[in-house]
Amino acid sequence: MLIGKAGEIRSSEITPRDVYFSRRKFLAGGVGLAVGAGALRAAAKLEGLGKSPFSTTEKLTPYDAVTTYNNFYEFGSGKDQPARFAKNFQTVPWTVSVEGHAQKPRTFDLDSILALAPIEERIYRMRCVEGWSMVIPWAGYPLSTLLKQVEPLSKARYVAFQSYYNSKQMPQARFSGIPFPYVEGLRMDEAMHPLTLLCVGLYGERLPNQNGAPVRIVVPWKYGFKSIKSIAKIKLVEKEPPITWNLANPREYGFYSNVNPKVDHPRWSQAKERRIGEFFKRDTLLFNGYGDSVSSLYAGMDLKKYY
Repeated sequence: MLIGKAGEIRSSEITPRDVYFSRRKFLAGGVGLAVGAGALRAAAKLEGLGKSPFSTTEKLTPYDAVTTYNNFYEFGSGKDQPARFAKNFQTVPWTVSVEGHAQKPRTFDLDSILALAPIEERIYRMRCVEGWSMVIPWAGYPLSTLLKQVEPLSKARYVAFQSYYNSKQMPQARFSGIPFPYVEGLRMDEAMHPLTLLCVGLYGERLPNQNGAPVRIVVPWKYGFKSIKSIAKIKLVEKEPPITWNLANPREYGFYSNVNPKVDHPRWSQAKERRIGEFFKRDTLLFNGYGDSVSSLYAGMDLKKYY
């Protein structure tokens, strides 16, 4: 999900936020609007979103950048490819199985996921290993809410995730150079942390296909590839599960992948980052600025060894 060059979008190419919201009002009136090379597709609104105390107050990255500059290798390795090739991705019906070391394993359909808890907006900083970052208003609720429904057993020390994969719907995946289906994992305490979001939307709308529809997770203190998209299976396991980028290149991608300015990727410095839409780089923050909330999870750990 995370290979490419930083700063590939110029600020002049990004729609200002006030223009974006004017456009949304226009679309809400039922009028189609073409912008740039493609027609915008109206997304289902998420009504009654609550506001989260976990949100940052930083300036939002424009909607157009969030939805057209993506890492989703099932739909191509180019940043612009997911928005083009995921248009016809079928996300209805959808189920997510939660299995493994659980007292009550079950399969959730999308309606039951949406009804499980109030959905709130959380504005998170997101940092990618390539050196670019965004500020995105996600919508969802803590992943722990879903996991508690199956009553994890004491043997469940890790949570393994698997994305949906269908070669007929995702033909570009064969050129991506990584194995599929995409898999990821978290330690149980990371998965149960209140910042870890089970995400169903962004910018007040249901997730666009290229952003991981219909359900994904968002882990804001880790590099972006940890926030797995289009989840089809969750398994509670005893041992550390394999993750796709570590399988593809273990020297460059570790299991934890916490944002850390002092631990460089072999091909990129992590000391600085470029916020999409800005020209100058800014300092990278340890744990992406969420250290007050999550640093206790890693007390006593060598963060260079467990990168």
